[in-house]
Amino acid sequence: MLNVYRQKEDNKAILKVYRCVRCGIIYDESLGWPADGIVAGTPWRLVPEDWRCPECGAIKADFEMIEVDKILWDDVDKRNIAV
Repeated sequence: MLNVYRQKEDNKAILKVYRCVRCGIIYDESLGWPADGIVAGTPWRLVPEDWRCPECGAIKADFEMIEVDKILWDDVDKRNIAV
């Protein structure tokens, strides 16, 4: 079953995730970032504005949304994907 924040498009499951433009780390809404108190299922718009990339310290504005095909996504480590 797909997470409520994932969308269907042309019968393909699409994940919306965000990538830090400085270091490439991925924020996935379905996973959240529990180490920073951001629970799984937290949409990007609700991530606090003062949240920083845990890898490089980039601000939230330094993340860009990317779309990843579910089939490909299942084959990679969700935190270290190189897109």
